[in-house]
Amino acid sequence: MPRTSYALKTFGSSIPGDPSGRGGSFVPTLPSENRAARTGRRDHSAIALPRTMCRMERKLATVLFVDLVDSTERLAGRDPEVVRRQVTSFFDEVARCIVTHGGTVEKFAGDAVMAAFGIPLAHEDDAERAVRAAFATLEKVRELNLQARIGIESGEVVAEEQRDSTFATGEPVNLAARLQQEAQPGEVLVGPGTVRLLQGRVELESRGLIEVRGFDRAVEAHRAVCATDLGRPLRSLAAPLVGRDAELELLENTFSRTVRDERATLVTIYGDPGVGKSRLVREFVAGLDRALVLSGRCLPYGEGVTYWPLAEMVKGSAGITDDDPLEEAQQKIRECCEDEAVADILALAVGVLEAVEGERSQQEITWAARAWAEQLAESQPLVLVFEDVHWGEEPLLELVEHLAAWVREQPLLILCIARPELLDVRPTWGGGRVRSTTLELEPLQARESAELVEVLAAELELPVDVEAVLAKTEGNPLFVEETIRMLAERPRDGAARIPDTLQALIAARIDRLPTPERTLIQRAAAMGRIFMAGALEHVSSDVDVGDALDGLLLRDLVVREPRATISGEQAFKFRHVLIREVAYAGLSKSSRADLHRNFAGWLGERAGDELVEIRAFHLDQAARLLTELDGSAPAELNEEAAAALSHAGKRALSREAFRSARKLLLRANELAPTLERRYFAARAAWRLGDMTAVIVEMEDVASVAASHGERRLQGRALTALAEAVLNQRADAVAARELAEEAVDVLADEPPDIRFEALRAAATIASWLGDNDAFERWARLALEAARSADRKDQEAAITLALAQAYVLRLELVEAEPLVERVAELAEGSGSVVGRAEALVARGALENWRDNEAEAEMAYAAARDIYREIGNTAAEANMTMLIGRCASAQDDFVRSEKLLSDAVRTFKGLNDRARLCEAQRSLAETYVRLGRLEEAERLAVEARASVGPEDRISISTTKLSLAAVRAAQGRDDEAEHLLREAVEEFRRAGMRAVERWALRRLVEFQRERGREDAGYEARLSELSPASTAPIA
Repeated sequence: MPRTSYALKTFGSSIPGDPSGRGGSFVPTLPSENRAARTGRRDHSAIALPRTMCRMERKLATVLFVDLVDSTERLAGRDPEVVRRQVTSFFDEVARCIVTHGGTVEKFAGDAVMAAFGIPLAHEDDAERAVRAAFATLEKVRELNLQARIGIESGEVVAEEQRDSTFATGEPVNLAARLQQEAQPGEVLVGPGTVRLLQGRVELESRGLIEVRGFDRAVEAHRAVCATDLGRPLRSLAAPLVGRDAELELLENTFSRTVRDERATLVTIYGDPGVGKSRLVREFVAGLDRALVLSGRCLPYGEGVTYWPLAEMVKGSAGITDDDPLEEAQQKIRECCEDEAVADILALAVGVLEAVEGERSQQEITWAARAWAEQLAESQPLVLVFEDVHWGEEPLLELVEHLAAWVREQPLLILCIARPELLDVRPTWGGGRVRSTTLELEPLQARESAELVEVLAAELELPVDVEAVLAKTEGNPLFVEETIRMLAERPRDGAARIPDTLQALIAARIDRLPTPERTLIQRAAAMGRIFMAGALEHVSSDVDVGDALDGLLLRDLVVREPRATISGEQAFKFRHVLIREVAYAGLSKSSRADLHRNFAGWLGERAGDELVEIRAFHLDQAARLLTELDGSAPAELNEEAAAALSHAGKRALSREAFRSARKLLLRANELAPTLERRYFAARAAWRLGDMTAVIVEMEDVASVAASHGERRLQGRALTALAEAVLNQRADAVAARELAEEAVDVLADEPPDIRFEALRAAATIASWLGDNDAFERWARLALEAARSADRKDQEAAITLALAQAYVLRLELVEAEPLVERVAELAEGSGSVVGRAEALVARGALENWRDNEAEAEMAYAAARDIYREIGNTAAEANMTMLIGRCASAQDDFVRSEKLLSDAVRTFKGLNDRARLCEAQRSLAETYVRLGRLEEAERLAVEARASVGPEDRISISTTKLSLAAVRAAQGRDDEAEHLLREAVEEFRRAGMRAVERWALRRLVEFQRERGREDAGYEARLSELSPASTAPIA
């Protein structure tokens, strides 16, 4: 073997032999004749006329190396003419064996021959062809009284036609050459890539791991022993639904029950790729004549696409196209929603409304989606089809389950199509729900597959070996359909070979397309499962897009999509996701990068920022691919991608898709670092609760911003740091210093920017019990919010002020604030705001000793939290209702409510609220006479209080005092009561101080230990009532 780089290359005049296949002596050939030898254009009719390759592509190929054994010694001293004739015969026979089996002779060098199968034209069984060619070669070589050894390996190579030659590179080329060197005389060694493709069609013997020169790892090699035997116009093929009658009937019955009961039902259809999930749903939906059907698909790529299926459904119902101006799209959503608040939240979730009013919670988006679905289902049954749910993100999965659980008065059928791996990430999917059904589509039975084969073959008037098709397709309907299509496209004399895998079959079909169609389908694959004709026109000036699309439609590789999301465009869809994946795999990385970038440019022109998440993905892919190829991407591409990723990340932040936001913003900063991008990436970590990352990253941002005079970023970073230090380290003093520094730094910034720092300062002052500082900062924050006309900010700080006034028993001052919170909540449409306003009203009524009114407000808030799926807040309301029941002497009901709250907080590992629920339940047990349980809970509550939780440190003392008093341990009880009273007094919390004083005064009166000072203080705090408060 020559010691050269093992890149396969053909040289115009170097291939000897007779390309006709009829035999002949070694005569140098012209370049045009070489192409015939390489591509197999012979008179033999069994060899198809392939299309030559016209550009660089990634190909799955099998590479074969043949070398004479001991040729130097064997031919030494012999007549040169005799040697020439013998070597010529060797080359002739090797070339004939390779071409006969559909391979391409790539190079003759010295005594060696290099060949490739799958270049320029792929066959579904290239690996087997290569091995059979090797066996035939060894037999012919032995007839010449010579010996040879052969190495074979398969894998991905990059192939490019250069003038009149083909050039291929990749690891399989090098490994095949090395395996040939390791083979014994008369032996064929195959590498691991070839073994995987042979699928039992060749008997193999393991040679174990061998060390291969030039590779940093040992390679498992096998010796190939022997092979085992196991022109009309195309018409579009309409495959019938076969073998799914029971499943179709179940869907129809489920729909009828959904309509009858006017309740939501969830049906999940599981199955492997190609088994017919989407086909079953299409058949079911086609039979509905009295329902609105909306569908959306989960994307397998990109960040910030959490609610993509919902977006497709909402846009479809509202008649929105992706190129609609944002104002027009928002107006369309408002026109189709009765509630403007619902419309605005949906507009934010689906990307047609920017977050000018702060962030919307995941629960609010879920609530809005439910309200939208209920409205649509009022006039007619509604069917929502979620495709590829196994790619869905957690918030979307929770939204789907919420719809299934909470739509109770309208007929809604939710169909989820998923691969079984959904259960790997969501094992409880659909579990525990009465109105949830699971369908698992198994492969077709043999008789059903045979029926499908016969129907399809009859439609095409195609003679088919049914048993041969069944043996390979294993009941997979898509595999059956693709096989019949392949046989229709490749009529032969005799039985056509059927591929061993569905992917190989699809690859072979695509490889045999006319050049324009093949070019177009690969370019479309870079755009996604659904693509637009206009986008293809944009990237395909060298192809007649209309004609090529017609050809792809005729071959059933793509189908028309009934609705284009960009006005004036014609949309198409790959008939199956596997077709798209295989087509994309054939593109070289450089071609992929160009297509991704050009498509992103087209998206930007046609859809503006509405599809920024998709545009960001394509730009990011282009940057990643060019970095892999060249070590770095162009700076302008990195900046363009970073800008799109940053925009998408901020949008994800606005709809609380915090994990997606973090990934997007980190990637944006990685591509083109800026201080602002670093800040927003850290902000996403802040919202995720990753305080360790927040402290590290925000400290860095604050420091760099200060050195560059970027006061806005410095102040915002200091604000985030203050909250992180408070939450992670419980260092309120350090947090106060950071917050006050942030206020100073942001003094000249717009009011909505200053608000964050002012609110942080107020929160920290409240934590420290500094009521004067709290009110000062809170009033400044309220003024900033009103100046900026930020209703969301005003609502947040007004609520905090109202709660503070309530705790200080300044109820007259609290009343207008509570009313304002409710007014702002109604105006903004924030469902969470409504719940918070109700909680504030409940607290106000509680401290007025109106327990019944307080309970009503808490119950209404609990209903909202339950509907939006906020379990922690719902449990908190349950606890407050339990306290109201206790205050009304309904201790049995109180015990049940508080027990439920304790269980929930334990499950959530919410220590802060768990200790409050435990101590409240302990007091109820005291009133029920269950002192042993009361003591256990009171002690547990005390032990679980955080060191900086000033309120719970004191409230748990009150509960333990109640237990000790009931046990007759009066001195301990009075000591605990006095401590709690003093702690609340020092904190300026007049409401809880009054509550504790009542406990202490009642205890002292009952035991004749009256204290005039405490009596006077209680009278001062309670001019209207001295009734006990729970």
